Amino acid sequence: MCNSAISITVKLFAVYQETYGVPELVLEFPKGTPVSAVCDRLITEHPQLAQWRDITRFGINLIFVEPNTVLKDGDEVVLIPPVSGG
Repeated sequence: MCNSAISITVKLFAVYQETYGVPELVLEFPKGTPVSAVCDRLITEHPQLAQWRDITRFGINLIFVEPNTVLKDGDEVVLIPPVSGG
């Protein structure tokens, strides 16, 4: 059986969580997808998030990673936009 999709959990914070109204999403992507594609998908679904694309940092399994890091099945991804204090 050849399954070309992976399933990841995306933890949402700040503006992402406010936009979606939930703390996390479970998404499927093709194998070989970079973590930056998670952000791209969220922006496709909610274009108002585009302003955060270039300043969002990425984490996989509690480790900060580069945007081109390839996702693996079962990864937990966090998108970390800048957070204002308060």
